[in-house]
Amino acid sequence: MALFPQRFVDDLKQQADIVTVIQDYVSLRKTGATYKGLCPFHGERTPSFHVNRDKGFFHCFGCGVGGDVFKFLELHEKISFPEAVKQLAQRFGMSLPELEQNDEQRAGAQERETLLKIHEVAAAWFSAQLASPAAARVRALVANRGVSDETGTAIGLGWAPSQRESLKTALLGQGFSLPMLLRAGLLVQRDDGSVIDRFRNRLMIPICRDTGAVIAFGGRALEADQQPKYLNSPETPIYSKGRTLYGLNLSKAAIRQGGFAVLVEGYFDFAQVFQAGVQPVVASCGTALTPQQAQQLRRFTGKVVLSFDPDAAGQAAATKSCEMLVAEGFEVNVATLPAGDDPDTFVRKHGRDAYGERLRRSQPYLEYMLDRTAAGFNLRASDGRAGFVDAALPILDRIPDRTRQELFVKEVAARAGVSEDAIWPRAKKAVTSHAQSPSNSQLASLSQVTKAEKGLIWLLVHQPGQALEALGTLEPADLEGLASSSVLDLALKLNNDKRFSPSVLLERLSMADAQIVTGIASESEAHAHDAAECARIIRRRRWERERSVVQRDIDRLQQQPNGSTSAEIETLLMRKMDLIRMIEDLN
Repeated sequence: MALFPQRFVDDLKQQADIVTVIQDYVSLRKTGATYKGLCPFHGERTPSFHVNRDKGFFHCFGCGVGGDVFKFLELHEKISFPEAVKQLAQRFGMSLPELEQNDEQRAGAQERETLLKIHEVAAAWFSAQLASPAAARVRALVANRGVSDETGTAIGLGWAPSQRESLKTALLGQGFSLPMLLRAGLLVQRDDGSVIDRFRNRLMIPICRDTGAVIAFGGRALEADQQPKYLNSPETPIYSKGRTLYGLNLSKAAIRQGGFAVLVEGYFDFAQVFQAGVQPVVASCGTALTPQQAQQLRRFTGKVVLSFDPDAAGQAAATKSCEMLVAEGFEVNVATLPAGDDPDTFVRKHGRDAYGERLRRSQPYLEYMLDRTAAGFNLRASDGRAGFVDAALPILDRIPDRTRQELFVKEVAARAGVSEDAIWPRAKKAVTSHAQSPSNSQLASLSQVTKAEKGLIWLLVHQPGQALEALGTLEPADLEGLASSSVLDLALKLNNDKRFSPSVLLERLSMADAQIVTGIASESEAHAHDAAECARIIRRRRWERERSVVQRDIDRLQQQPNGSTSAEIETLLMRKMDLIRMIEDLN
């Protein structure tokens, strides 16, 4: 995508003194080499929020949030990066330059503009079809779902006729090329080479950016035997399902004003809740929330109420979304509905006030998780209570601060009828065990980053030349499985593109990764002073892991009774010897 010229961003960061900017929001006091104050992102009585003027970043040791001056404004003002750049440029009297684009970026920008125009024209065409006499039955179906004409217009409902080439003919007639219509995902090419409309005989639901621009469509089947029930646009240069929140264009002002968002699953859940007057609502479109969607929502609020279907799939999605939102620093509640209802059907049956009451009675995330866990055990039996404790303890590792962990353990003890002292030793073991075996979906925490990784990250901020030279000696496979792999991989890519600087690194990192970097960089001393040695340790550990895997394979094959595996064992032994030699060479 087009960017502000990096030189301009760097110059702006030099002019926009981070202490001056943050002091508009936080009372800071100089303590040694940094400034200290109460964190604006979580409640605290003892200051743990630090600002490093020389290095240009902030970090809170209480909640872990951190980043540069742009990130501070993004989080505090709930704005995007370009908006933070514009705000700082205006404050410090710097004129905004033209967005920087190379030939490839210009071509990509032109393609995206064309795709946006195609979707705009298609949305208008679908809407016109829904208003036509031929769509009387479709309009009746929409009315039967309880969606008013006013709501249908607000969300842009339309209709795709059943003919194979209706939309194709209309868009070609508007001057768009066939390849671009295929690129937009509105047409599909069949095995015989013919090109037809992707959406046929479907209720069309435009999917928009938060600015209101149409970027994709969802098509709802109109016949009982029509499959799939929902057909969505494929991913395109302007649309990524995991980065898009449905309805945000209509609800962002209400979310910002109300200070919270109601997150539902589907298009009609959104339509009914929005129509009922609960306007701070967005939909994840049937999937558990992604970190990218959470970061988008973070621009507008730090509190979310989940209102998912009560069936097993909906509750599983709610659990995953809860965990991810908590890791991203959100305050999360869960609103439960009766079995067999979703937000769409519940609002139609019981009305706005009843749904509003469900939202008001929503449970904090941890209470909800404990209730779900307890439901699987008989707490009147000793075995059931023990099983409940075992199942509840791994949740501790998802709790971001010590105070909430203590409250959680207190609640587990009360429900199980045991003392807190009996739980804490097992609780600490559960947290340690969980931290040692993180799943790929879990966000890396500072405790999972090794000393060698911390050494490289500290040096990337304070002595980047030495760190980048050492990083350049590593292969992608060396970084696999590291808690900081996304940080180190981005640093390498930026350096290869001749765009690395500590500030650019912080700009491009996710919130979770930025917290890791600022947490390490805030420490007064490096964990290791020799970047080359840190790189050697990382590579050596990769080879040691591989050697362990090879040895396990050898042990497994040697236990087999026949001799058919001897050649395979010999190959593995040779690889083991190679690995031992390589490890010794690094020592």
